[in-house]
Amino acid sequence: MIVLSGAALVLPDRILSPGTLVIEEGRIAEIRTDAASGGHADSHFAFHGHYIVPGFIDVHVHGVDGVDSLDMRPEGDAIGAIAERLPRYGVTAFCPTTVACGPEALGRVLDQVRRAREAPAARAARVLPAHLESNFINPEYAGAQPSGCLRSPRAALGSGRPGGSGGSRVDRSAKASAERAERPAERPDFTAADILTEIERAAPDVGIVTLASELDGGLDLVRWLASRGHRVSLGHSAATYEEALAAVASGARQATHLFNRMPPLGHRAPGLAGAVLQTDEVAAEIICDGAHVHPALIRTATTDHRRRVDGAPRGRDNRGQRADHGSGVPDAGRPRGSLAG
Repeated sequence: MIVLSGAALVLPDRILSPGTLVIEEGRIAEIRTDAASGGHADSHFAFHGHYIVPGFIDVHVHGVDGVDSLDMRPEGDAIGAIAERLPRYGVTAFCPTTVACGPEALGRVLDQVRRAREAPAARAARVLPAHLESNFINPEYAGAQPSGCLRSPRAALGSGRPGGSGGSRVDRSAKASAERAERPAERPDFTAADILTEIERAAPDVGIVTLASELDGGLDLVRWLASRGHRVSLGHSAATYEEALAAVASGARQATHLFNRMPPLGHRAPGLAGAVLQTDEVAAEIICDGAHVHPALIRTATTDHRRRVDGAPRGRDNRGQRADHGSGVPDAGRPRGSLAG
């Protein structure tokens, strides 16, 4: 038995301070409303002046400790390696996140996500359906996304998917995965429809799709994805306030790294950020690293009683720093000095 006493315990409905947490066989056995001594505990730790919180659920994780979700690792899956490393940062469940990429790379990641969800590793973070920062974002707001991989939503839906009616499903078997592994690393000439084919093939393992709804065919793509159970997130987008509201009406329910890679919030042209801030249906990610967003705007977004951050319940927020492949490194910029988001 392990006893953690004296800390403020963050519970679903309140903060208990001081409180005591009793752990037996790796599970929370009891929550006490005092700062009790260790008693018969095998180990007793006093955490006066500290908080004990539930594990974080991070919906936007490209990687950690130098491992990226798109890495090809001879020693094993990148997704599994990320899952093993995240608990040390307090993350106990996460959506593996990709940048815009070709269908082979996307399929490889989604296969890894499926395997990790079907056979979770002990003491690793739980792998949730993936978050695709997709090929369907605005090139003018691409940021760190590879511009050569961006494609048109209209082109994606125009190939056998009229009106978002969908196409045929592709084999998700081990044989299909093995055949994919034998292909070249990536084809530069893939089509927009190839990306939707991968999303259809691995539909249960695709949770969030980030896109720019103002692009030609963007609203149709929002409807197509939402109707299939995917969570559409608006990001890397030049959408106006009105265009963003139209996307929400079409099924968008999230915003990717609010304030970053979207037009600035203006008092006459509130843009995508303004639409998100005043829309109850939309949850928002915010990068709280002190570099991407000014603390004043973080407070504005998270103290608004209507806002939900990272899908958290109303009235609460989740202001953790996004864990990416450079976690542990204080620099939030890209190699050439600009910010990725």
